[in-house]
Amino acid sequence: MSSRLLSAGGGGRDGWRNERGGLPPEKAFRGRFTLFDQHLIETILQDAMPLVAIDHVQLAMPPGGEAAARDFYGGLLGLPEVPKPPHLAVRGGCWFERGALRVHLGVEAGFRAARKAHPAFRVTDAEALIAALTTGGHPVRREPQPDGPDQIYVDDPFGNRIELIEG
Repeated sequence: MSSRLLSAGGGGRDGWRNERGGLPPEKAFRGRFTLFDQHLIETILQDAMPLVAIDHVQLAMPPGGEAAARDFYGGLLGLPEVPKPPHLAVRGGCWFERGALRVHLGVEAGFRAARKAHPAFRVTDAEALIAALTTGGHPVRREPQPDGPDQIYVDDPFGNRIELIEG
């Protein structure tokens, strides 16, 4: 079987098909290798991939928004602020970090809020956080899902969408 793939708007999911009109790439070899072979292939691919984790999330904010960012991310979400390196501090903005959870807010001239793209934060007590956010003037939106828990969204003070996930 050739490994050359074509995209011709037909065939498998999302228009992908192999040159014989078969399965999408992620399913093309399923069942053709032993579990050992599959594990070996996955190990080789993982070793070949240079990406290992997300270091931080950067969100934009308008100039002069540092106090509002501190109130929301530090006060309501409980993330400690950490100093920015001096060469970056002159640009404004602020960084909040707790362990591997790192949220950086950078000043952007001509700022526009991220209404669709968003970080999703895992939380331990969603109801308590929702109450604190609502009391703090940041209403929460719940979007029921047919096959699982509601999706919970809140906007930061600048209108950037944030998702909260229980667990």
